[in-house]
Amino acid sequence: MIQEVKENRIIAILRGIEADKCADTAEALLAGGIGLVEVTFNQKESGRGYHSTVEGIRDIVQRLGGKMRVGAGTVLTLEQLRLAYDAGAEYIITPNVDTDVIKEAGRLGLVTMPGAFTPTEVCQAYGAGADFVKIFPASAVGPDYFRALKGPLGHIPLMAVGGVDEENAKAFLDAGAAGLGIGGNLVDRRLVSEGRFDEMTAIVKGYVERICQGGKILVH
Repeated sequence: MIQEVKENRIIAILRGIEADKCADTAEALLAGGIGLVEVTFNQKESGRGYHSTVEGIRDIVQRLGGKMRVGAGTVLTLEQLRLAYDAGAEYIITPNVDTDVIKEAGRLGLVTMPGAFTPTEVCQAYGAGADFVKIFPASAVGPDYFRALKGPLGHIPLMAVGGVDEENAKAFLDAGAAGLGIGGNLVDRRLVSEGRFDEMTAIVKGYVERICQGGKILVH
């Protein structure tokens, strides 16, 4: 799984997508060349057992298991971690550094991508067992920040998430990002809600082709 992240480089973020449309959305992304998807937890659904996220992950796994690698995003608690694991998530992504969540995810065999912003947080996350560390929000600091971090912290794989789009994606990769998390700039919620998945696939293909070649991201 770690190697797949390094090879595919792009994780599509499904935020605010209805549970019954997650599998169709993932299928459209897969047809466009995206093999990694993150279904984010809606923190307002705590009273409903986080139905949208759990069902969204489960539906994608059932339809595309073996083709699409599915993870859970905005994992803030051990409860959410276990729900994601039970639903079939293979990796977890967080906006923060919670060492308990990181360690438990590792114990369960999940790939971990906690969010951090400062060098101290990056080191804390990696020291707790993170496989990748997500710099969030990446657009607030830009590619130069990744270059600066990669000097003393070049042994830590960094992900760029937050404000990443087709205009700056390659710049983040050239600066040393191991991968990218892309949400609203890639997953058009209007097209999803209207069921226009063929159009979405066409957009994703164009997006991927502008920064990829033969399934691999172009980095110089």
